Amino acid sequence: MYLTYVLSKIRAHQRYRRTLHAFKQLNDHLLEDVGITRNEIDLVARRQYDQ
Repeated sequence: MYLTYVLSKIRAHQRYRRTLHAFKQLNDHLLEDVGITRNEIDLVARRQYDQ
């Protein structure tokens, strides 16, 4: 039970890091097409972490 919880947190953090990295690779024009600003990247990536 505890191990499952820890593994889920590790996977969630990995999703966060992947999402953060992917958005940081985009230029401002592509971010605008997606509907976010550079300042919102961390917020959007953290939503992945919380799921």
